[in-house]
Amino acid sequence: MDRTRALGVDFGEKRIGLAVSDPTLTIAQPLETLKRRPGKRPPIARMAEISREHDVGQLVVGLPLGLDGEENDWCAEIRAVATKLSERVEAPVAFVDERMTSVRAERAVRGVGLKKSDREDKSRIDAAAAQLILQAWLDNPEVAR
Repeated sequence: MDRTRALGVDFGEKRIGLAVSDPTLTIAQPLETLKRRPGKRPPIARMAEISREHDVGQLVVGLPLGLDGEENDWCAEIRAVATKLSERVEAPVAFVDERMTSVRAERAVRGVGLKKSDREDKSRIDAAAAQLILQAWLDNPEVAR
């Protein structure tokens, strides 16, 4: 089976939001959000499992550049985790500038008419952020860094 979908990843200190594209690489939709345990390694095995479940052939990872557009220590950590995931999944990885993505995701989630407890659910916001990161790449693959 061809691996035709792309997986979007919003990598955070507490949670990792995930999104997946359709097989035509046109539309991103949110998936689940994985929790990170303090002091533990990122859940690369689970992300790889999700990638296989969804026939992922491309990874798109948000890169939290500083407001000046420069990379920082957190970017280096995210690149390292993305490289490990890429090797495990055997799929290339593209990095997308994710500045302000979480803010846009929070506004989008709050604007869809959910009850307050669902709007405030951070995991929903992280998955929406991953969706925005992936959709940015789907709309313009040249944005990769």
